[in-house]
Amino acid sequence: MDPAKLEQLRARFSGAGSADFDDPLGKRIAGKLFVGDRRAFPFEGVATFLSAPYVPDPFAMPASERPQVAMVGVPMDLGVTHRSGTRFGPRAVRAVERIGVLEPALRVAPLVEARFADIGDVPMGSRFFLDACHRDIENFYLRLDKAGMRPLSAGGDHSMTLPILKALGRDRPLGLVHIDAHGDVSGSYEGTTLHHGGPFREAVLAGVLDPERTIQIGLRGGGCWLNEFNLASGMTAIHMHELETMGMAQVIARAREVAKGPIYVTFDIDSIDPGFAPGTGTPEVGGLTPREVLALLRGLVGLDVVAGDVVEVAPQYDASTATAQIAAQMMFQILCLMVKAPSFKGEY
Repeated sequence: MDPAKLEQLRARFSGAGSADFDDPLGKRIAGKLFVGDRRAFPFEGVATFLSAPYVPDPFAMPASERPQVAMVGVPMDLGVTHRSGTRFGPRAVRAVERIGVLEPALRVAPLVEARFADIGDVPMGSRFFLDACHRDIENFYLRLDKAGMRPLSAGGDHSMTLPILKALGRDRPLGLVHIDAHGDVSGSYEGTTLHHGGPFREAVLAGVLDPERTIQIGLRGGGCWLNEFNLASGMTAIHMHELETMGMAQVIARAREVAKGPIYVTFDIDSIDPGFAPGTGTPEVGGLTPREVLALLRGLVGLDVVAGDVVEVAPQYDASTATAQIAAQMMFQILCLMVKAPSFKGEY
């Protein structure tokens, strides 16, 4: 080793603490996370997503101090058509340690680039009535939107995305990047349209989702015959067998063509092959790998992602916790996209 270089390294790093950085972004991250040379243990304290501050009543705060992006739990699974249990998804995602702080491929550190907080769960008045839960969800997200907070949500079953879109898309329909094994565009089942198999049909019919600015990625399985509405309405659908031929770079390019203007990103954990993420209610074999979804989400950076969610995590079907780990990582990726959205004005 060159002696002069060794002396330079010794002068710079001997005795330096874990919070000592020359890199400006590293310095900002360290300033947020360290007190002296101590960083909070990942397993101490009350679990919040990314160990973010817990703000139970952001509406009472001055507008200048409110979270710009708010993590919200939606522990509701009354809309499932198969295995229940996604009501436990938000807790499982919050319990995941060591996600973030830096997204290395994008060079994004959302906790130091935005006011971000975990504001708890949507207050719902009933655990028994799906339509009442949907009303409570919609009303809560209307308040969030009016208060200027952009929501990042953890579900819960996929029916919850309908009332969220109704709240956020009421003044102008949103576009959508939908990563899922299923199209979720079915009609009424047993007298209700509010199940998790049909939120995007209902969102289009409600005028809050623009189908021509919607792309669905990863569709597969025997239920694809239920997806007539997506093509009839003008959605772009990329099935897994098509994705394998296209390659991820072409899929990303198509998503960037379709998803113009303000968009919502919704990630259903069953888009991931159940060999990686078994903890979900409607698993479909032959799905995406976690690495493929990471590449896909990174490829969306620069689109105007105004909100997003991760849904259908049912942790009791996965003792390894891998499903929750993957879900938490994808939530972090969506948060990075939100912070880098053209319409987002960060704290710094």
